[in-house]
Amino acid sequence: MQDVLARGDVKDEVLAEGGKLRIEWADTSMPVLSAIRERFERERPLEGFTIGACLHVTTETANLARTLKAGGADVYLCASNPLSTQDDVAAALSTEYDIPTYAIKGEDNATYYRHISAVLDHKPNITMDDGCDLVSMLHKDRPDLLPNIIGGTEETTTGVIRLRSMELDKALRYPVIAVNEADTKHLFDNRYGTGQSTIDGLIRATNVLVAGKRMVVAGYGWCGRGVATRARGLGAHVIVTEIDPTRAIEAVMDGFEVMPMLEAARIADILITVTGNVNVLDAETLRSLKDGAIVANSGHFNDEIDIAALRSMSETSRRVREFVEEFVVDGKRVYLLADGRLLNLSAAEGHPAAVMDMSFADQSLCVEYLVQNHAKLEPQVYRVPEAIDKDVARLKLASMGLKIDSLTEQQKEYMRSWQSGT
Repeated sequence: MQDVLARGDVKDEVLAEGGKLRIEWADTSMPVLSAIRERFERERPLEGFTIGACLHVTTETANLARTLKAGGADVYLCASNPLSTQDDVAAALSTEYDIPTYAIKGEDNATYYRHISAVLDHKPNITMDDGCDLVSMLHKDRPDLLPNIIGGTEETTTGVIRLRSMELDKALRYPVIAVNEADTKHLFDNRYGTGQSTIDGLIRATNVLVAGKRMVVAGYGWCGRGVATRARGLGAHVIVTEIDPTRAIEAVMDGFEVMPMLEAARIADILITVTGNVNVLDAETLRSLKDGAIVANSGHFNDEIDIAALRSMSETSRRVREFVEEFVVDGKRVYLLADGRLLNLSAAEGHPAAVMDMSFADQSLCVEYLVQNHAKLEPQVYRVPEAIDKDVARLKLASMGLKIDSLTEQQKEYMRSWQSGT
């Protein structure tokens, strides 16, 4: 059993060949990460370090893991969500690329946390998280391993929120770089990646026609902007709900209708949450939905929809499609997609590789930065160094065959001067 766990824990190793083909296909759209991998192979900047990663196990993540391994690191990977794993990719990582992977799509909670613990058993020096579950378990259940850790990275908004709470409580024991806050991550991955992949998940799960529907988007952060924009592009009448007055004004000026959640829920054909908070769709909201309403979540955890309340108030429930569960509440049908988990990764393939290229380039370079600078860093949450952010953007432009201007010496001097004026 230990030998098996040392290799990882996947659904079926027979799936590996197909997974390898899909990983290679994704790699063709990830030129920035490929360039970093080529440099890492030459320089081996991560030699001697062990990385424990808790991420969505997708083709794009596989290419990130390959890059870290090329840099000399020992990499161990588990899933950051029970429904986001691509089983063929997990099999390929474990058998074709010698990267032990602990992930099975649809795994129960006990297996999910056992897999995180299996990664920690390898005593990582660096953590790489998407949602902070690995960091949380490390601090709460495996504090004996903390002296081994030099630093970590965090991929998503929800995880950064949790890390900042740990920092505020003085509970965080090592430096973590909030990759989510890099411009080359949240401005593109969150907006264009989540926008496209969420709509992709919606259509794959339901085959619903989006045009003409009233779609409510809960939250107008970068992810919400992306979902709202893509839905409008398909012909939906988009309504935004918000708690932040500035974002609400922005949504209005971007051409969307804004109203409170209870009002929006009564008229919604489709309702998607992307807030990172709990019970955005609470019992009262769920009961107010009209017959045939579709509800889904594209935030990290399945806490945004009060699923327990939905189950308790429903008269009957049944699974009508692979990722669609029908509940009858007060005689009205409510359709919950993907058990309230990330729709884009549960019912579809997640973000396109071209946008994850930048996010995972940020991840790779931030791990290198931690190796080089960890002795100078305090146990707190850090932004991605601006030099890394700009470097990734330049590499992406170059990969697209695009050039931009640069300041002349006169312009640089003008920007430094306070004496010039009208």
